[in-house]
This record gives sequence, structure tokens and C-alpha cells, in this order.
Amino acid sequence: MTNLSPEYFFDLKNFKHASLFHGCKYPWQALAKLKAFFAGMTLGQIECEIPPGVHLEHPESISIGKGSVVEPGAFIRGPCVIGENCEVRQGAYIRGNFVAGDGCVIGHDTEVKNTIFLNDVRAGHFAYLGDSILGNEVNLGAGTICANLRLDHGKIFINTDEEKIITGLSKLGAILGDGVQTGCNSVLNPGTVLGKQTICYPCTNIGGYIPAKQVVRTNSQIVVTPFSKFS
Repeated sequence: MTNLSPEYFFDLKNFKHASLFHGCKYPWQALAKLKAFFAGMTLGQIECEIPPGVHLEHPESISIGKGSVVEPGAFIRGPCVIGENCEVRQGAYIRGNFVAGDGCVIGHDTEVKNTIFLNDVRAGHFAYLGDSILGNEVNLGAGTICANLRLDHGKIFINTDEEKIITGLSKLGAILGDGVQTGCNSVLNPGTVLGKQTICYPCTNIGGYIPAKQVVRTNSQIVVTPFSKFS
């Protein structure tokens, strides 16, 4: 059987919110626990400077740790927990139900909702992250999209070599294990699951389950022909 336990994808020992994964057979089940997780927390603890130009919606349900930097022009909606020494850069759009560990970057024009970051995740430029989980030290190339909704609006399933797993979810983005890297303009289709330290080349269109320590690239070739103005 393919190992799809949270522990296969993530080292949880230094993640302050590891309880989200307790009792989960599959990592994506932690997303359904976010509402209860926030309801059980004392929120509204903002331990860093919030400069003019930052928009906090429902600040009483937002917590941000010490040493974090929030730049003018960022939008943060609660409920939301952001750890210590994080960066929320100008133009970041956090739409709520978001948990980030320590040392994370939510960059310019990066949109995040209903998502979990473990520690040291870097989503620095032009990313979309819906209903996704990113493990420790994941790095997203600029323009990475974690799509979370099928075009036919059907339920999302995970295909492995051995089985088809019905998630029962109509929205599920990507599950990225520790150390995954995506190249610029990668598109991860709904229900993409990548094992630890897998690397995706730029401009790849990815779906399904890919085990740990793989390299993903397309077979398409660039064709170069002489330019003729009148051809």
C-alpha cells in the first residue's frame, strides 16, 4: 500500500500546530479541522508592528508572532495564525482559515486561503494556494498555482499506482511534502500530492500522486526556426 500518512510527508516535531494532524489517516483531513482549531484558540495576539497601509479584517481573530514583518499593502482576514519571524509582503492576500508556522514567506500577489504552512515555507511571488498543505522548507517558484476546484465541480480523488482514493472533497489543492520545490509557472491540479524533496521543473502541469525524491518535467520540446518576415 502507498504510504499517505501525514508522517510520510511531514516532520511534525517542530511544528507548533502538529495537533491538526492527530488522528488523520491522510494529510488533507487536517484541513477539515481548521474551524475547530481556530475556535479552540485564543486569537488576537499580534506581537509585531503593523504599519499603516496594512488591512486587517477581524483583527480579533488574527495572531502574528514575534519578529514577523508585515509590509504596507498586505491584506489579512481572520481567522489566521502566523508564526514567528515570518514575512507578509506588500500585496499578499490572506483570505482566512490560514495557519503558518515559523519563518514563512507570503509574498507579493500571493493569495492564500484554507491552507496550512509548516515551517520555513516560501511562497514569495504570484502564487495561488487554496485548500492546500505545504511542508517544511517548501519553496514555490514565481507563478505557482495550486488549483483547488475541478472544472466539472466534481469530487476530488487521488490516483496512486495501487488505488483511487475518494477524498469526498469538492475543493482540495496540493499536498506538498517537506522540501518540495516547484519551478516558475507550475500548475498543480486539484488533488496533487507530492512526496518529500520532489522537484518540479518550470511550466509543468502536474496531477495525481508522485512519490518522494522525484524530478517532474514535461516532454515537450522547444522548436527554433529561422525568422522570415515574409514567410
